[in-house]
Amino acid sequence: MTTIVYNKALHRFAILMSVLTGGLLTAGALVTSNDAGLSIPDWPLAYGSMVPPFVGGIRYEFSHRVFAGVVATLTVVLAVWLARAEKRRWVRNFGWIALGTVLAQAVLGGLTVILRQPVAVSVAHACVAQLFFCALVSIALFTSRWWLEGTVAIEDTGKPSLRQMAIFCFVATFLQLVLGAAFRHKGFGIVPHLIGAAVVTGLVFWTAGTMRGRFPSLTALTKCRVMIHALIGTQLLLGIAAWWSRIATSDYPQPMPVMVGFTVAHVVVGAMVLAATVVIALVTYRIFGDAAEEVGVGARVRVPPRGGSDVVRRTEPYPAP
Repeated sequence: MTTIVYNKALHRFAILMSVLTGGLLTAGALVTSNDAGLSIPDWPLAYGSMVPPFVGGIRYEFSHRVFAGVVATLTVVLAVWLARAEKRRWVRNFGWIALGTVLAQAVLGGLTVILRQPVAVSVAHACVAQLFFCALVSIALFTSRWWLEGTVAIEDTGKPSLRQMAIFCFVATFLQLVLGAAFRHKGFGIVPHLIGAAVVTGLVFWTAGTMRGRFPSLTALTKCRVMIHALIGTQLLLGIAAWWSRIATSDYPQPMPVMVGFTVAHVVVGAMVLAATVVIALVTYRIFGDAAEEVGVGARVRVPPRGGSDVVRRTEPYPAP
């Protein structure tokens, strides 16, 4: 019989990786917002050397490369750690998926420079970064105490189900981020992005309202609802501010700090909204899903209580979805 142990250190490392990746997204957004994408014309070296002069846009581009290298290295550590310490094969596979994603991201970043920022490659580079962030947030959730402790099986008889609505939110939000990246890299105008924002906002409020209406007493769903409400509201305000600052500073010869600040914040919070939709989808899967696919029916889960010794729980099957 398999015994699954809550690994506090591994869980905290996954959280750290998620935070660092948020920092990497910020560094990447600073590059684009400051028009510094080709401030270093070669890759993987920088002007033929390991360390270029720290002037102008080179500061943003080179800092982004260094940050990416650190995150990629730590992702290798995370994948190997999961491979050695994690009993659930699908979680181990998630670690390798995260590693493959960050390596693909590095290649796309190099191609962006070598090919002189073609729109398709630049947009792909931005979108894969979002998926990498979501993968790390997912791993942090999978290794959490809450996920291992499990929940009482609950039936969702509504149509569509919360699980389906959460997936709709994720897909719509990801497509909206694609449109946003295309706008930032001058592939599309602002109109498709605005339409996408309206669709995502409607789906988010519909899903959050359904969570409150069907399951008002479920703590996990209440936290998800508060989280997505706060993020989507902040994102809408930042979107308005970013657009206003872009128009107000359009006559300036270089990007102004007010425009850069609002735009970078809008990009980063957008990534957080996408990650939040992933968390909601996973939480609904955990609550309404099949435990046999999670930790295995009859498996033992060792979860140390806060301030006490380990407690071993035997998992019980959820009803089939």
